[in-house]
Amino acid sequence: MPTVLITGASRGLGLAFAHAYAKDGWHVIATCRAPDKARELNALAQNSNNIRIEALDVGNDESIAALARKLNDTAIDILINNAGILSGVAKTPFIGFDDNSQIFGSIDSKGWEKVLRINTIAPLMVAQAFLPHIRRGKERKIVMISSEAGSIERGHSDLIAYRSSKAGLNSGMRNIAFTLRDEKIIVASLHPGWAQTDMGGKGAAVTVGESAAGLRKVIESLTLEQTGCFRDYTGRTLAW
Repeated sequence: MPTVLITGASRGLGLAFAHAYAKDGWHVIATCRAPDKARELNALAQNSNNIRIEALDVGNDESIAALARKLNDTAIDILINNAGILSGVAKTPFIGFDDNSQIFGSIDSKGWEKVLRINTIAPLMVAQAFLPHIRRGKERKIVMISSEAGSIERGHSDLIAYRSSKAGLNSGMRNIAFTLRDEKIIVASLHPGWAQTDMGGKGAAVTVGESAAGLRKVIESLTLEQTGCFRDYTGRTLAW
């Protein structure tokens, strides 16, 4: 049974990934900051014998290291770095499209630092911690859930912290893709589309199910020749 580890699995896209992979017979390690509060994830796990829920705060290095030690003997085929935030100052970090702290002239540096920590640094720290587990897997894939908002070519005047965090994530992904290529480990950044998550909002163009299904097809089709790519959930290559 292949194994996938998903960060930020308590809601939205991460939850959809957990459901879909479990349904297809994968062993799913679904992580989130507060498993006791993850009602939907717990309900999903109760109806499946191949979902394992683990606590993981991706913004805390010791939390990452502790889970890596706990799963020391586990081979991981696919790591999906899905956890992320939109705002570093909003009461709900997934809501902040009108976030003045991310507009030039009123930028909040602490809020920006928090977004960079969760969206840019954390995925690479998770990948680094679980690299020994991935080396033991058969698929040997690391996926960063990024965003087209991180495309420098498509720059905009708002969401400076979020946009820069995803651009930084893409850069980090590209670098480790080169580092790991000789080990035949595939690394990619994928954009889920404007999906109907807590972050994307109910008015988004793509349902969570459509996004997750599309991303899974892209992940499945990734080859070593494509390592370091930046694509969306339809497989379309995006501009850096």
